[in-house]
Amino acid sequence: MFTLKFLVSAKKDLSKIDPIWQRRIKKKLELLARNPLTLKNSIKPLKGKAYKGMAWLRVGNYRIIFQKKEKKLIIVIIRIANRSGIYRN
Repeated sequence: MFTLKFLVSAKKDLSKIDPIWQRRIKKKLELLARNPLTLKNSIKPLKGKAYKGMAWLRVGNYRIIFQKKEKKLIIVIIRIANRSGIYRN
């Protein structure tokens, strides 16, 4: 089982989302922490040298950008936003 760590920006992103979607996102993150392989169809790696080791998880129209650190059993949540604006900045 992995431990979830949120960056401050990810916490702010999550607080701005509708409460119904917040619950759905939290459920997906709990699944991701328990066993990332169960969500393998919803997870895609980010492309580019700057994003090495990062991936995104799809939850409806929202995307969760995260980085998995296998050796420490930690998943760092970097950003959570609507798919239309997640890849900016």
